[in-house]
Amino acid sequence: MTSDQVTAERLVAAPADRIFAILADAGRHQLIDGSGTVQGTTAESEPLSMGSTFGMSMKMGLPYTTRNEVVEFEPNRRIAWRTTGLFGIIGGRTWRYELVDQGTSTIVRETWDISGDRQRIFLRRGNLPRTTKRNMERTLERLAEVVEQA
Repeated sequence: MTSDQVTAERLVAAPADRIFAILADAGRHQLIDGSGTVQGTTAESEPLSMGSTFGMSMKMGLPYTTRNEVVEFEPNRRIAWRTTGLFGIIGGRTWRYELVDQGTSTIVRETWDISGDRQRIFLRRGNLPRTTKRNMERTLERLAEVVEQA
């Protein structure tokens, strides 16, 4: 990986507002997670907004938790949160979703941005970028399944 970002993109047969509603509901992230690592959330039932924080229960081999803060927010167009863990000592990666409304369908772009991550050098090595892209493609597939059936 030569970049600090990995991106996956998919055309979803649903309007942007319906897709954004899922992305802005942290309690539904487990439903669309293509990696299988999201186990649950500590988010309130209200939709996320700029500055919202929420916790995620995760499991990748061993269970762990993350703290997430919404750092970009443009309704029906963009939402991103920065993830940290282990009392803020590790992490700093950003998960971003951008939506381009095409009328009855929407281009959804998911980006894993490690430019601000404390472990950036290690994350760029090995299979993690390739695995992350594959998991993001699965997430977009699951997101499409959820919103296209609604």
